[in-house]
Amino acid sequence: MRIRKGDEVEVIAGKDRGKRGTVQEVDPTDRTLTVAGVNIVKRHTKPNPQRNVKGGIVEQPSPLDVSKVMLVCPHCGKPTRVGHKIEEGDKSRVCKRCGEEIAVKEAS
Repeated sequence: MRIRKGDEVEVIAGKDRGKRGTVQEVDPTDRTLTVAGVNIVKRHTKPNPQRNVKGGIVEQPSPLDVSKVMLVCPHCGKPTRVGHKIEEGDKSRVCKRCGEEIAVKEAS
């Protein structure tokens, strides 16, 4: 997948169109990703005293399909498609708008 954990993305389809956020989690098998502050759903939880869980309504981000987001280039600040460049055996991601290399952020 061309989008990785820690990247900033913009939603291009759905109820949250236009919102931006950082990718928290990526699932390549389902081609989904979780973005902070986007696609928030309410989950009704039962109390479980054994696990020390309180009951109530919890808001949490739900996964989005990868086709509904575009990577935001850190150089030009616009949503862009991602290309690849191979130099001396090293494969890197490249912004299709400005041509700059997109660095990998170390997400903790």
